[in-house]
Amino acid sequence: MNTTPAAAPYVEPWLHGARAEVPAVGRAVLHALDLALDDLSKWTEGLTDAEVHAEPLGLTSVGFHLRHIARSTDRLLSYAEGKQLSAEQLTSLKAESAGEETLAELLAEVEASFSNAAERVRVLATANFDTVRGVGRKQLPTSIGGALIHVADHTQRHVGQVVTTAKVLKALRS
Repeated sequence: MNTTPAAAPYVEPWLHGARAEVPAVGRAVLHALDLALDDLSKWTEGLTDAEVHAEPLGLTSVGFHLRHIARSTDRLLSYAEGKQLSAEQLTSLKAESAGEETLAELLAEVEASFSNAAERVRVLATANFDTVRGVGRKQLPTSIGGALIHVADHTQRHVGQVVTTAKVLKALRS
């Protein structure tokens, strides 16, 4: 007879009842970031640093997506705050395609970005979501709410690409 306790079933962040102090839209964005970090950790587990930078079957590397998730979150929140990108953010954007960081370093960058984002989202979650904001040099129109929702949407889109690429990498080992 197996006496090892069964692992508790995974419960997605939005079902934890957490972050009740944050208004609903901000809470949903934070839950999306929590879920993203859970998925990134789970699906990249066991990848070698070389695999993180590989482009199997022409897919974009896991490394690019991890850098992009972290850095685009920062940029999108700057727009939501009504700011233009700083020189540092623009330099970081240009360097997003290349890098040789380890998986641990990339995941740490995502974690740090999400930690910073949590504080910014908490502040923005109390704002009027219809407040107009401009994106990029052309100041394409959005709103605080639109930018916040896009943080969650954009992050999840790239997490899906990380999951797909990681699955392909692991399958190619066989």
